[in-house]
Amino acid sequence: MHVKPLHPWPSGIAEAEAVQDRLRAHVELTGPDTFSLIAGLDVHYHGDEEVTAAVVVLDAATLAPVEQVVAHGRVTFPYVPGLFAFRELPALVDALERLTVTPDLLVCDGYGLAHPRGFGLACHLGVLTGLPALGVGKTPFVGTHETPGEERGAWTPIVHEGVTVGRALRTRAGVKPVYVSQGHRISLDTATEQVLRLASRYRLPEPVRHADHLARHPS
Repeated sequence: MHVKPLHPWPSGIAEAEAVQDRLRAHVELTGPDTFSLIAGLDVHYHGDEEVTAAVVVLDAATLAPVEQVVAHGRVTFPYVPGLFAFRELPALVDALERLTVTPDLLVCDGYGLAHPRGFGLACHLGVLTGLPALGVGKTPFVGTHETPGEERGAWTPIVHEGVTVGRALRTRAGVKPVYVSQGHRISLDTATEQVLRLASRYRLPEPVRHADHLARHPS
């Protein structure tokens, strides 16, 4: 698949923030609600400078693997809160461009709107690819939320600066919630529904679980 080269990779904080500010205007918060191929994306670090990015595409109906790819790279951007995506994007884009199929939805291990600058990894990848994208975080990042009920499917809104930017979602009864946010071309209701459907057995959605395993064990 092809990823649009909308900007060079920035080397400094001001340049990275300018990229986020420019691309944030391209985020769309509505889109399709059914998908045939769903990709999970994750990155594993080897020390501070080496990463392995993994993309695993699953059949949405059966959750059977369709294709999986990895890409290895070096981190060239410093660790800066709110700009973490720039450490992982080059390797993730490299991996995506190795796919021979084009997924209908990207499920990212990270955040979308639930981000200090309103433009997390899921937003960035969605805009670059033009594909619907959502973020699933393991821990809260920005905003406040009430604790959702203990039953599977319970959720509460994540509110940041007076705006709803995501949901704390219980995917397993009695297990810690995950943190869902829109990335691009998807509504919050659809993002929530997809995460819940894809997390039928474990806390995290199957595409992300597969990508996490592949990134850690690429061989």
